[in-house]
Amino acid sequence: MRLIRHVTSAGPAYAALQPDGTALEVTGDPLAGTHRVTARIVTPGKRLAPVAPATIICIGLNYAKHAAEGGKGPPERPVWFMKLPGSVQNPGDPITLPAHQPTEKADYEAELALVLGRECRDATRENALSFVLGYTCANDVSARDWQRDWSGGQWNHAKSFDTFCPLGPVLVTPDEIPNPNALRIRSILNGTVMQDSNTSDMIFDVPAIIAFLSADKTLPAGTLILTGTPEGVGFARKPPVWLKPGDTIAVEIEGIGTLSNPVV
Repeated sequence: MRLIRHVTSAGPAYAALQPDGTALEVTGDPLAGTHRVTARIVTPGKRLAPVAPATIICIGLNYAKHAAEGGKGPPERPVWFMKLPGSVQNPGDPITLPAHQPTEKADYEAELALVLGRECRDATRENALSFVLGYTCANDVSARDWQRDWSGGQWNHAKSFDTFCPLGPVLVTPDEIPNPNALRIRSILNGTVMQDSNTSDMIFDVPAIIAFLSADKTLPAGTLILTGTPEGVGFARKPPVWLKPGDTIAVEIEGIGTLSNPVV
């Protein structure tokens, strides 16, 4: 199933995209496991990010080639940090570069994101995927000067500015993606491919990430997990490539689609 979240006269709602391009009404709440696809065809309103998460957890240095391009070896355990929920942005809406705490080194990071469909604690590798409601594209936009140059490496600060976590365009349920670690993933800046990899290059695959994060910790339903980015990011290029007003950055993941956002 391919779920979208969109604006209706009654507020945000879900719909299920069909192979013929139509959309069917979804009642209930997917995050509560109460959703049901009806036979009623709806005309989707403005597309929203497919989830409004209260918790966003991100994995860093999780692609072998990306760790290498940053001059680091593979970590022994998953490296994680968090983004503020206010960083979420809708597909098609702009990534706004901060004005009060400016950055001159805004970077793109194409990532596979997953949403937990039920509360998760002490997941095992064997049952970890059973907690996943669906997968979507994410862009972990990062202010590299705040992250790498200033104030001792403020990862959370550098990645939590408003609009720095575009999501979408759809949430694809696991029945359509039985193996999340076999997907082509790319980022495309102004029509030029910048990242072109496969989720098989993850150092810690999706089941390992869920098991690690949930060990002795309760992850609520609706938790959004970004699983890391492959090589080809802007800071590692020579010369570096930074996002600037007027750019358009897209994240494309096999089996999910393309998430595209302008930069202002």
